[in-house]
Amino acid sequence: METKRSKFMKDGFIKIDPLITPEEVDTLRTIYDKLLQDKVKTAHLRSDLAGAENSADRKVERITQIMRPSTIAQELIKNSAYKKAEQWAKDLLGEDMELDFDMMINKAPNTNTPTPWHQDAAYWIAMPDKRSASCWIALDKVFEENGCMWFIPKTEGKPILPHKNLPNGGALYCETDSTKALSIPLNPGGCTFHDGFTLHFSQGNTTETQRRALILNFRPKKMIEFEREQGVDHVGERKQRN
Repeated sequence: METKRSKFMKDGFIKIDPLITPEEVDTLRTIYDKLLQDKVKTAHLRSDLAGAENSADRKVERITQIMRPSTIAQELIKNSAYKKAEQWAKDLLGEDMELDFDMMINKAPNTNTPTPWHQDAAYWIAMPDKRSASCWIALDKVFEENGCMWFIPKTEGKPILPHKNLPNGGALYCETDSTKALSIPLNPGGCTFHDGFTLHFSQGNTTETQRRALILNFRPKKMIEFEREQGVDHVGERKQRN
């Protein structure tokens, strides 16, 4: 029988639905919405993954990213979602896995802006221990039309592909064959885990409601220390480092 761990190691991603309870989702939504609305407190951590074609576009955030929200809403770290996700990361990749950083990614209603195909490892510096797990937690019901995750099952020896930035500070993206891609709908409180080399994407939100996701990224404690020694704290400019 295939276990969650063996599937993660083979394909590079798994689905867990649910990870947290409806009550835990409600608590996270309250914190999340306050941060989304507070553009002053989050200004130094906030950007639009969609980039912007001109100054007028920048008034509307199509894909709001807030890096390390727990540094300003410290109650997040104490939320049981963080503890549950960390335990899964340990079960998947080892007891030395710890939280490296968290982030919020919100797709506003009727923005229809996809997050392009990419590999998270393209953003990261080269490290001797490449184990990583990103937990993508749905705070709304997610499906193809509002931006659920799509993954391409990993193949052995898959390198980090060349990536480019979307215009005006947007997300990294790469060209890839997506014919084998799988969409992963989730209920509120469900999640996916994927590693840094797994190609993933999400469609734009064409619905009347927002699509809120909380992402928790885990890697070995020694590699977190290695990153911080190199000045990497997961805020600032988005660029290909690996």
